[in-house]
Amino acid sequence: MKLFLSLVYLLLWRAVAFAQSPLAINGKITDQESGQPLPYASVALYRTADSLLVAGSLSDEKGNYRFENIAAAFYYIGTQYMGYQNASTGSLDLTGKSGTVTIPTLAMVTDSRLLEAANVTTRQQLAENRIDRQVYKASQFIAGQGGTAIDILKNTPSVTLNSEGDITLRGSTGFLVLVNGKPVQTEPSVVLNQIPANTIENIEVITSPSARYDPDGKSGIINIITKAAATDSRSIVVNIQGGLPSVHRYHNLKRPVRFGADASWGLKSGKWEVNLSANYLRNDIAGRRVGDVNTTLGNVFTSLPSQGERSFKRYNYTVRASASFTPDPSNVISAGFYKGYRFQSRRADLVYNNVKTDQESGETLGSITYFNSNIARKTNDVTLGNLDYSHRFANKSQLTLSGLAEFAKLDGLTTNINLSEPGRQRALQSTRNPGENPLNAFRLQADYLLLIGKGKLETGYQYRNQLQKGAFQYLDLNLQTGSFDLVPQFSGRTRLGNHIHSVYGQYNGKATKLEYSAGLRYEYATRTFSTGAADTRNLTLSNFFPSAQLQYSPGHGWRVKAGYTRRVQRSTNNELNPLPEREHSETLESGDPDILPEFVGQGEIGIVKEFEEGSGFVTLYNQRIKNVVNRVNSVYNDSIINRIYTNAGLATSWGAELGGNINLTNWWQLYAGANVYHYQIQGALFSNTVNVNTSSIVYSINSHTTFRVLPTLQIQWALNYLSRRVTAQGEDSRLVNPSLSVRKTFLKGKLAASLQWQNMDLGLLNANQQRITTWGRDFYTTTNYIQETDIFLLNLSFNLNQLSTKAKLPGSEFGEREF
Repeated sequence: MKLFLSLVYLLLWRAVAFAQSPLAINGKITDQESGQPLPYASVALYRTADSLLVAGSLSDEKGNYRFENIAAAFYYIGTQYMGYQNASTGSLDLTGKSGTVTIPTLAMVTDSRLLEAANVTTRQQLAENRIDRQVYKASQFIAGQGGTAIDILKNTPSVTLNSEGDITLRGSTGFLVLVNGKPVQTEPSVVLNQIPANTIENIEVITSPSARYDPDGKSGIINIITKAAATDSRSIVVNIQGGLPSVHRYHNLKRPVRFGADASWGLKSGKWEVNLSANYLRNDIAGRRVGDVNTTLGNVFTSLPSQGERSFKRYNYTVRASASFTPDPSNVISAGFYKGYRFQSRRADLVYNNVKTDQESGETLGSITYFNSNIARKTNDVTLGNLDYSHRFANKSQLTLSGLAEFAKLDGLTTNINLSEPGRQRALQSTRNPGENPLNAFRLQADYLLLIGKGKLETGYQYRNQLQKGAFQYLDLNLQTGSFDLVPQFSGRTRLGNHIHSVYGQYNGKATKLEYSAGLRYEYATRTFSTGAADTRNLTLSNFFPSAQLQYSPGHGWRVKAGYTRRVQRSTNNELNPLPEREHSETLESGDPDILPEFVGQGEIGIVKEFEEGSGFVTLYNQRIKNVVNRVNSVYNDSIINRIYTNAGLATSWGAELGGNINLTNWWQLYAGANVYHYQIQGALFSNTVNVNTSSIVYSINSHTTFRVLPTLQIQWALNYLSRRVTAQGEDSRLVNPSLSVRKTFLKGKLAASLQWQNMDLGLLNANQQRITTWGRDFYTTTNYIQETDIFLLNLSFNLNQLSTKAKLPGSEFGEREF
């Protein structure tokens, strides 16, 4: 009866409360000693007069909590958290208050009795699905530790990696890379190969970006979030990696070398936050190439089968620094610096057997066997800096001013020499293609955020300027004099300029179970490209880029979401540059100065289910790409194929992306992701002389399973599989790469050792090899790229974070399950 009267009294009191001017209460729960926020703490609001429970809540991931629609009166707040003593505030006089009231932070004291008696072990969820993106925790991919961002990315459902190292997001090579929300204009694969995996906290795959983001990248955005120090703490993490001797050398000229190290330091204290990191990684790979090229000119059929070494020497180093100063709660000044250098040398030492045949008579017209050594060296030196200022006004609106500058020095040298076989003493032909292609870019941006109703309005302006000047030479050996002569028609300078003005507006809101976002971006862009004495190509673009996202949460862990975005893939200097490079003995490669940017409209609808032991999602999507760019072939002469970039027409994709993770037992976790889509290209090549109408179903599988043998010992097996897929003129075969990793921790987690077995094969799976085939009316090419398998790496990680010796904070996953 007493309980019933209390409930009636509470209901009546709340009714009176709503009749008055309601107020909201904000606060935060932290650990008293470290100052770190305590996520998912139980928080209760009591009326002082009779200790009546008025409302209850859980703190969020940052320890913040909020009570709304509260009547003005005297209250106190109590909180509970495992491993801590219960805590409460004194009586709070909120009479006569309205609007939002922020109370002082409530710091909790650890309870040593509970900590000694309980040992909480939890398991982090690998992926998080949000309204416009999937967020993946880098630490869950053991096989990627010690590598780069690519080694983490290739395990996500949306991303695939082919034998050439080309990265695709939902089947498209074009996407925008952000580092901590800051865009990078350099080639995505270069940047991602420079970021050490050990410094990454999360990777966000944004497949339905809103209008506030740059519209660049036809398939979406990949945002790399790096690690930072916790509040009032210092952290030092050091990692070293070494490669065991190669199991397979493929008779390569040199042994591959693999080793690396990285270190990061962070400080967050008072008004300052500083983070520094640096790394070096040497990651060579051995391999072999087996191919055939044939051409038909008139009645002459020429065949050029070849085989031999195809290996890579590659290393990179990076230095990253960031600092943030918060003089008061309303102002934040931050700056960042990034320096990255990457070197790659690809060696292709091949023996060719050139045979010419008269197709009518079958008579052999001639044959020659020769040795070709082709070495392509590339370096990329990127320097990037940003300066940001943010001010929060009294009405909680916010103004952010940002400036970013990027400088990239891109150099290359391809040497190609044909020697008589056998003996390899007499030069038959030799060419060199030195080139430099520096990039200078900067952007200025102003963003304003205003709270309106139950949502926020974001608007802003951005100006971008990008200039890329290239100098390319084609040098041919004069066999008479022994000197290299310049070939004028294949040499020259290029200049690519992009100027972009854009404005956007976007509104984001939430109403009970519904989240929504809608925006529109307008962009006025000019592109100029010139080479040598040729006329300058000018292109002016005026485009709108709408976006919309919806997410509905009916309850019981279910969420339904939908989104639409329009994007653009701008043409690079390589795609525009008409000056040929001797990519291989049988290949000249160049671009098209009249190539048009690709425009894509992408829509998706999906469903997410979260449950106690894991989560899963399914997303259906459609892409429609106008002016799709392909690299296509034509015959240059009887023994050389001309490879160019060109617009191939309209490409469409209908696909389904699905993934999930589940804790099958307390020691066995399974994660699997797949992407299946139907891809079709319709168009024409070479001034409408060659029609294109090809399609296929493509699928990829990225999965891993983790066994926790002991609390300090994990074993993870992973599989990356990419099926056969069509191109404008041919097809690429399947690619499979299994791996196995074992990780052991020591010294209470401060030291971790992992052994990785990459590209598992054992001579059974044909792992890490892919055949690329193209054909036309007068040519046929097929090349099988066979890259090193059964690679073993050893990683050691030292975590010297300054942690509280008094308390071991519970993992957040306990709180998430409780929530």
